[in-house]
Amino acid sequence: MTQLSAPVPAAPVPAAPAPGAAPAREGRLVRPYGDTTGDGMVQVSFTLPLPHDKVAEGAAEQLARKMGMDPAMVVHAKPMGPDFTFFVVYGKVRHLVDTGAVEVVERDYPLLGSKEVDLAIRERLRRRLVVVGACIGTDAHTVGIDAILNIKGFAGEKGLEYHREIKVVNLGAQVAVPRLVEVALAEQADAVLVSQVVTQRDAHLLNTREMSAAFREACAPERRPLLVVGGPRFDERMADELGVDRIFARGTTPAEVASYLVHHVRSAA
Repeated sequence: MTQLSAPVPAAPVPAAPAPGAAPAREGRLVRPYGDTTGDGMVQVSFTLPLPHDKVAEGAAEQLARKMGMDPAMVVHAKPMGPDFTFFVVYGKVRHLVDTGAVEVVERDYPLLGSKEVDLAIRERLRRRLVVVGACIGTDAHTVGIDAILNIKGFAGEKGLEYHREIKVVNLGAQVAVPRLVEVALAEQADAVLVSQVVTQRDAHLLNTREMSAAFREACAPERRPLLVVGGPRFDERMADELGVDRIFARGTTPAEVASYLVHHVRSAA
């Protein structure tokens, strides 16, 4: 219901960029599509701390209107215990989205096949690439890290364990940061991969900052392993702020991670 696809009249031609500035990406103005092209219809869901009754439904409509939906209609309401209600609201917004102003992290390295990954490591390192992976803090959800590391892989792609030229040390879940640093140094890891699924109260951000600070304290910059984190709630643009080298968001495949590691090896060689 909320995909952006319908074209609307073109935006004014932007001013020329300043000398030396990167050229602006060509964009389009688009509006959400619901029932008909460009109608601006969207569907949102949320929970209110109210028991399910007509007052709660009215509150949900009021919230939707304050969010810019007009008209707004509650199309689904379900009690979540005695004191909460889950809502789905359908309505119209008048906002336009300029795709030229969207900031994203593009993949800036080639996507390699399994044989290409192994060949690149063999040629550049002349030894196996060592990867240590874990879920840190209290995070017990290993599905993400296992999808990247385990040989069974994800989305039809085999994990890093499949590669002959990659040594994988998977520490599993709920690993303390000091323990992660200890193992990474003992294994002389080239890269540390951390998955964070638990995000309540920004636990994934706090844990990542703790990890990056620990490695900065334990290693000289030239000896620090590559720090890579991933999870569904990470913003890929926050790598510098969190003190890591790369952030992978939801849907990342083992091939993308392996190709990134090889790109780093090539760059550092």
